Amino acid sequence: MPHRPITVSGVEVTPLCDAVGPMGPAIRRPLAELFAGCGLPDEPWVLHFHCYLLRDAAGRLTLVDTGIGGDDSPAAVWAPVPGRLAGELAAVGVTPAEIGTVVLTHLHGDHASGAVAGGRPAFDNARYVLQQAELDAAAGPMLDDVVSTIKDQLHVVEGDADVAPGVRVHLAPGHTPGHQIVRAGDVAMTGDLVLHPVQLDDPGLPYLYDDDQEAAARTRAQTLAALRGQGAILATAHFGEPFLRLTPTGATPVSGR
Repeated sequence: MPHRPITVSGVEVTPLCDAVGPMGPAIRRPLAELFAGCGLPDEPWVLHFHCYLLRDAAGRLTLVDTGIGGDDSPAAVWAPVPGRLAGELAAVGVTPAEIGTVVLTHLHGDHASGAVAGGRPAFDNARYVLQQAELDAAAGPMLDDVVSTIKDQLHVVEGDADVAPGVRVHLAPGHTPGHQIVRAGDVAMTGDLVLHPVQLDDPGLPYLYDDDQEAAARTRAQTLAALRGQGAILATAHFGEPFLRLTPTGATPVSGR
């Protein structure tokens, strides 16, 4: 079932839990290898795979990320398929046809594979928002199976942009060339800007699967510092707790209503 939503600046933000599980054997590594220098114990890393549904005061719907997708998705080689996004949407009374905007933080399989279903766009009436740099770097199954399928519905942006009422994207490269985060009032949906809570304490900790580890660490440090100064709420993709309010000394969970 979906987590409880919060409402900020007139926008209701509902976390949708697409899946919970560890990385598959194709890419699984000990935590000490995934986050070099972290000092974490070698124990299984159980990831939560969150998407976010935004509903503004006029009832317009925006979806941030589309999750893992089906058994045949590009994410199937390592992520716990199938994703359950459709069921999570149904649980909050939303059909795919009602979604007007889909923001893809980046084109990794666990964030964008659910953009398509059965060889067709999963959200027929939506614009799919993607950074130009991410589109330029698209390759392999994500290009062939996902981007090519939604190409007629793409809304390509460069840098920071308003993409729906009360919803703005910000380029945050490093994890991928065109990685972006999404703001709705005080809430920042961070995609893979930060993968593990240990990176909140030390944003400089590299992550093995960042495309450009130095750029990712720089972006992470700068973005988290700015968000911390604003007392923003992080809406993370892979933490167990979807909402965390940043404070000068750390982060505290935020309960939905």
